[in-house]
Amino acid sequence: MSDIVQDGIIDGKALAARVQEKVSAAVAELKARHGFVPGLAVVLVGEDPASRVYVRNKGRRTTEAGMKSFEYQLPADTTEEQLLARIAELNASREVHGILVQLPLPKHIDAAKVIDAIDPDKDVDGFHVINAGRLAVGKPGLVPCTPLGCVLLAKQARADLSGLEAVIIGRSNIVGKPLAQLLLNENCTVIIAHSRTRDLPAVARRADVLVAAVGRPGLVKGDWVKEGAIVIDVGINRVEGDDGKARLVGDVAFAEARQRAAAITPVPGGVGPMTIAMLLVNTMRAACAQHDVMVPEVLAGI
Repeated sequence: MSDIVQDGIIDGKALAARVQEKVSAAVAELKARHGFVPGLAVVLVGEDPASRVYVRNKGRRTTEAGMKSFEYQLPADTTEEQLLARIAELNASREVHGILVQLPLPKHIDAAKVIDAIDPDKDVDGFHVINAGRLAVGKPGLVPCTPLGCVLLAKQARADLSGLEAVIIGRSNIVGKPLAQLLLNENCTVIIAHSRTRDLPAVARRADVLVAAVGRPGLVKGDWVKEGAIVIDVGINRVEGDDGKARLVGDVAFAEARQRAAAITPVPGGVGPMTIAMLLVNTMRAACAQHDVMVPEVLAGI
C-alpha cells in the first residue's frame, strides 16, 4: 500500500493534493517549453447552492494549478439556445481547452443536447457520446473524472488490480459504466450490480474491489464487505444527524465496513477531492492534444 493509505483509510484529500502538485509542474513545463497555458471554462446555469460551491471549488483549484479559469454564471431563465450559443463560442476559443457545463441544468434545457454540443476534444467531463465510444473500444479519449479518481484511489491500496473481482453498485453513465470499462482495462473481472440485482449483498461479498455509487446513504452494510476488500465509496448524501445538524455520509456504512475492508475511502475526503483533481488532469490532456504536444512526463501513471 502507498503512504496515502493510513490505518486502512485511503486519504483522497492527500492524493488529490499530490495530483494537483504534478499538474502545476506540468503547466509550468508547457508554458516554458511550448508557450501556452491550459484553460478550463466552467458554465453554471441557475442558482443551485451545491452547484455554486462545486463551480467555485473547481475555479479555485484550476487557478492554483496555474491554469486559466473561465467561469460563466448564467441566470436560471437562460434559454437553451443562449446556452448552446455560449458553448459554440467556447468551442471556437483557442484559450479554452476544456469545457464543463455544471449539472443539473434547469428543466427547460435538454442536458443531452448541451453535452452533445461540446467539442468532444474539449469535453473534460468525458460525457460526450464520442468519448464514451472511445472508452468502450479502447481508443484514447477523455474519460469521466470520478471513475478516473476511483481507479487511482483503489491503486493506492493495491498497485496491480489485475485478476481481481470488482463489483460496482450503480450503472450510471457518469460513474458505473465508465468505471467498469476502466477496471476492465486494469484486467479486473467486473460485475455491474443495480436495483434489479438478485441478492445484492451476496454479489457484493464476492468483490475484491467494491464500489458503491447509487446515492443511498448507508446502503452497503459491513457484512456486505469481503474480508480484505478495497472499498470505494462514491456516494455523497446529506443527512440529518441525531443532533439535528446536517452531515455528509456515503453509500457505505463506514464504521462497519472499515472493520472488514483492507482499505476504504471516507466521505467526505475520499472520492470527492479526486474528482476535481482528475478534472485538472483531463484539462491538461485536452490542451496537449489540441496543441499536438506530449503530456509532460510528470503526469505519467495518472
